[in-house]
Amino acid sequence: MITLRPATLDDLALLQHWDEQPHSIASDPNDDWVWETELPKTPEWREQLIAELEGRPIGFIQIIDPALEETHYWGDISNNLRAIDIWIGESEDLGKGYGTIMMQLALDRCFTDKAVTAVIIDPLESNFRARKFYEKLGFRFVENRIFDLDHCAVYQIDREYWKGIE
Repeated sequence: MITLRPATLDDLALLQHWDEQPHSIASDPNDDWVWETELPKTPEWREQLIAELEGRPIGFIQIIDPALEETHYWGDISNNLRAIDIWIGESEDLGKGYGTIMMQLALDRCFTDKAVTAVIIDPLESNFRARKFYEKLGFRFVENRIFDLDHCAVYQIDREYWKGIE
């Protein structure tokens, strides 16, 4: 059973360790996240969550409102969207279906807000494994886009589609 809980400063060492794993670096090679600064912040537009499998931390999920996010990473974007970042911490936990369950929990969480019309994600263009994962969940490709130094593939899943497969 996988559950989500808020990430806290108590998770700092674990998140820093996960950030150093080869599969994490490969999925976000230009990561400049400063956990010790970001974990204590709780802006209304962001949730940072730890996924636990029967109490054991296995991954991280960040859900943001991209229209309100302070760096404007997504640029000029519509209201009523959410953006998700997700990863599994340890390589031995990859390929076991945990990511699918984590993403389903995150999507349920996003669409609990009746105003949210769609969820967007931005895996690297070259990360074909992640792209296939999102497509299996029902995300549709929108466009290739450059964010900072990263060439990404933007995907979206609409509320109507998610409601149809819940």
